[in-house]
Amino acid sequence: MEMKRQDSQAGATPRERDALVAALTERVKELDCLYEITRLAQRSDLSLDDILAGACEVLAKAWQYPGVACARVVLGGLSRATANFRRSADKQASPVKVDGEVVGRVEVGYLEKMPPAGEGPFLREERHLLDAVADHLGRIAQSRRDEERLRELSRELLKAQEHERQRIARELHDDVAQALSATRVSLDGLVPLLGSEADAAAARQVVQDCSGRLGAAVASLRDLAYGLLPPALDQLGLVGTAFRLCEEFAARHGVRVDFTADGMEAVRLPFETSINLYRVLQECLGNACRHGGARRVTVRLIASHPHVLLRVADDGKGFDAASRLPRALAEKRMGVWSMRERMRLLGGRLVLRSRPGKGTTVTAEAPLTEETACPRR
Repeated sequence: MEMKRQDSQAGATPRERDALVAALTERVKELDCLYEITRLAQRSDLSLDDILAGACEVLAKAWQYPGVACARVVLGGLSRATANFRRSADKQASPVKVDGEVVGRVEVGYLEKMPPAGEGPFLREERHLLDAVADHLGRIAQSRRDEERLRELSRELLKAQEHERQRIARELHDDVAQALSATRVSLDGLVPLLGSEADAAAARQVVQDCSGRLGAAVASLRDLAYGLLPPALDQLGLVGTAFRLCEEFAARHGVRVDFTADGMEAVRLPFETSINLYRVLQECLGNACRHGGARRVTVRLIASHPHVLLRVADDGKGFDAASRLPRALAEKRMGVWSMRERMRLLGGRLVLRSRPGKGTTVTAEAPLTEETACPRR
């Protein structure tokens, strides 16, 4: 069978061979077209608008006469076209659908009159390719829409989390802590009324013990409220609040924490950026002590346009990041996942490096806009 086919090809006329080569060339162009659009869609640094612009350029090159071809993609409120695009009498178009709804179209046209083929001057295979591209762009748009919905849900989840923290912090500080403080004052007021008898001395000791325990409870509640909602963030800014957090953490856990800030006086961070970097610092300090057994932590807060960097390094026992980190992220363990998600929603990124016996270093990078990169007044 194979020899018969080879004999048939060997006996083909030059015209038939040229036609076969031309057909194969067209198929290669079609495959290249779909591949290039797929490659564009896989680039997370490109917006949907950029993908559509790239698709237009790829489309024009895939048609039979690329030198006189032009293309345009309209999708939702976006419209991108090749630089030479103009409305032409000979064009092909295919609708783009998302969730079964027509949301745009793909057009390819010729700027000059070309010989007739299967559909006007267009090949039948080009019709199939155009429909395939339209379907592909619809799936890309759907994927980008779903990703945006997930980002928005994550953003709302973190906002809800912060609002709930603020509510709990206010209730702990304003209601529970105040009630406990008032009870302690009342107990202390009983001491002078108990006299000097032996039984009264024992009663005084009980009252004083209760007062001490209430005092410790009030201090713990206020620490908890402060951890949930750092009251100084608006007044002191991120640098002052982060420095205070490091000081208090070092005193509470007996860990040395070295904090430095550089270039931060020249920026004014929005609250969303400040609170998310503060939460990342909280998580890093907690992990360094709780999981790493660290005795020293170095914290650096640096404004280096176009980013603000938070780098937290500890001398703890570390771990095998190559094997454990992907599993932790896949299982969405809240510590690492939450830090990554906070930075992603700010348009930044988080990098974690660790090796057994070599400690852990976390670098959080958030973007600085023109508005934030201006001096404080």
